[in-house]
Amino acid sequence: MMSRLCILLLLVAWASGIFVGCGEKQVDSSRGPKTYPYQVTTTVGMIRDIVSEVAGRHAVVKGIIAEGVDPHLYAATINDVKELRAADIIFYNGLNLEGKMGEVLTKLGGRKPVHAVAEGVVEASGYALLDAEDHYDPHVWMDVRGWMSAVEVVRNSLREFDSLHESDYSENAGGYLDILKRLDAYAREVLGSIPENQRVLVTAHDAFGYMARAYGLEVRGIQGLSTEAKPGLRDIESLVEFLVERRIPAVFVESSVSRKSVEALMEGAHDKGHKVVVGGELFSDAMGGRGTYAGTYIGMIEHNVNTIARGLGGAVPEGGFREWMKSDR
Repeated sequence: MMSRLCILLLLVAWASGIFVGCGEKQVDSSRGPKTYPYQVTTTVGMIRDIVSEVAGRHAVVKGIIAEGVDPHLYAATINDVKELRAADIIFYNGLNLEGKMGEVLTKLGGRKPVHAVAEGVVEASGYALLDAEDHYDPHVWMDVRGWMSAVEVVRNSLREFDSLHESDYSENAGGYLDILKRLDAYAREVLGSIPENQRVLVTAHDAFGYMARAYGLEVRGIQGLSTEAKPGLRDIESLVEFLVERRIPAVFVESSVSRKSVEALMEGAHDKGHKVVVGGELFSDAMGGRGTYAGTYIGMIEHNVNTIARGLGGAVPEGGFREWMKSDR
């Protein structure tokens, strides 16, 4: 037999035009998922990865910008727009990273939940980096602690969207955040092993500002925050002088950006009698291949940290982050 409380709840629900099953947690069906697993569409791989970690089995998570593709220059295709329209909820980075997709994402925001993850992070006072023209730096993922805040933004958004499984999202996020906390400590130790006078990171574009601030590096990018800004001859000449004066041993190319400007730097330094080598290829605006370790956020950051340390004279633990995790630190 039903309890009096249960009968009372049913009567109240009936009077409100809502059917309530006694003993079941209720979800606002006008806002949350209609079926499971629901569909999430994301933009860049870094966003796709953390949404997959937090959503777990409750969602199918798709990314529309493939590895090796520059999101600053990416324009949505007809198939991308179809994916976005079919999604139950959308996550993207924001801060003008996906500049050419901004209008599409804004329009969809009036029809379904659309979340700009990095914008949720930089709302914290004093966190955001700005360029000389007061443009936000969108590359928040380069600081692991910053990206931990991004995980919390995703967690809170999914809990609001699908309150029936909010405890699962909290649990998934908690486990992932524990690993990211260790990854942050690993990055500090490894990048901290670079000799102080060599902690200068020169790359194709200015994507590593948050990493530099978090881990004690000086960073110089040939291009600005966006790869849409093309470097001028004076920019190249100024950076060549910097390389020669500081005796910088290595510069770094990026997987999603043309290496022509970096090669021009190296030639300029060589002409002035200073040899500079390519310290390695870094992942900046895109992760590694889908299904590979570098195709995860954790693998991407470890790859960058290890590559920078080796290129600038630091020490990388044998076995990398996964072996380091096993040690008692």
